[in-house]
Amino acid sequence: MTEQQRGRTNRRRFLLIAGLALPAVGGLTAYAAWPQPYRHEVRTEPEPLNRRFAPYLGGLTDAHWLGYDIDGTGDDRTIPSPDSRVRLVGVAHLPAGGAAAIVNDPGRTFGPAAPSALPAPLKPYLPATAAWRHSPEFDAYANHKGSGSEAYASGRYLFDTALDLVHFDVLYVST
Repeated sequence: MTEQQRGRTNRRRFLLIAGLALPAVGGLTAYAAWPQPYRHEVRTEPEPLNRRFAPYLGGLTDAHWLGYDIDGTGDDRTIPSPDSRVRLVGVAHLPAGGAAAIVNDPGRTFGPAAPSALPAPLKPYLPATAAWRHSPEFDAYANHKGSGSEAYASGRYLFDTALDLVHFDVLYVST
């Protein structure tokens, strides 16, 4: 075998090995850079909720809730949206008699209701025995009060008078 033939064989071997290794390295790099699904963790601190909801719900306690940008993936590797759409969804206790005071307000009509589609991590905290009551008039009032100048709010509030609970599912849109 001549020196020239040996050089061609070594080049062929190198190209074969590189040709097999490059797709594997590229695939691993793409997998590592691929955005992972955002995992929602249930929050229990009532302070952020009270800053938003206290003017029309009173002080909340024993809260289980999620707050997340519904358009985001939860990482900082994506291009930000021009609008921010943050969903606050959860359940919390009202002050004693708070749910009855809201539901019995003569200016609003409440009727039976079912909770909206709840994210899976919150399902254990929504009592199956709750008798939820809903009022479109209360929603309009709370969404107007809660929108402020920083965001537009839309959502639903359900109340259980026996357990003094509120189930909220609100979307805040900031532009």
